[in-house]
Amino acid sequence: MSDTAILSTKPLDDAVTRRDFLLVATATVGAAGAALAAWPFIDSMNPAADTLALSTTGVDLLPIEVGQAITVMWRGSPVFIRHRTASEVETAEAVALSDLRDPQTDGERVVEPEWLVMIGICTHLGCIPLGQRPADPKGEYGGWFCPCHGSHYDTSGRIRKGPAPTNLVIPPYAFVDETTVQIG
Repeated sequence: MSDTAILSTKPLDDAVTRRDFLLVATATVGAAGAALAAWPFIDSMNPAADTLALSTTGVDLLPIEVGQAITVMWRGSPVFIRHRTASEVETAEAVALSDLRDPQTDGERVVEPEWLVMIGICTHLGCIPLGQRPADPKGEYGGWFCPCHGSHYDTSGRIRKGPAPTNLVIPPYAFVDETTVQIG
């Protein structure tokens, strides 16, 4: 018998099957190891818990009386919430769009007519307009007044006079129930 006959006592297809199994098993273990090594990097791209906590803000509207306004923080910005009087709603709805620099109806700016929710940052240079507290000057239109450059906003937060180019921004918000609004 020759030396080659002694070495090949196993059938040829059995050797190929074992080699294929070892190749597939090694590739599977390598892929699983790569996925486990990459997971911390992929997971680090998720927003942090403190960022997720700031993404929405719930506000209880029950203690806010008619005519009163409050300021809450959302994503580091002040948000003005005003419980408007019937006369403020009527005044805001009666404004002709041709009188506005940035035309928007009052209905486009509010979900519920008696509640106005808007970001309290002047659209001119980022100042915070006055008009939230009873002693604050309200400007010529009964809404908000930015004393830095003289922008006047009406009772719907629309720019009426001054250098501000656009209305005060309305954040995304929804009423969760009759007494709670969720901003964001």
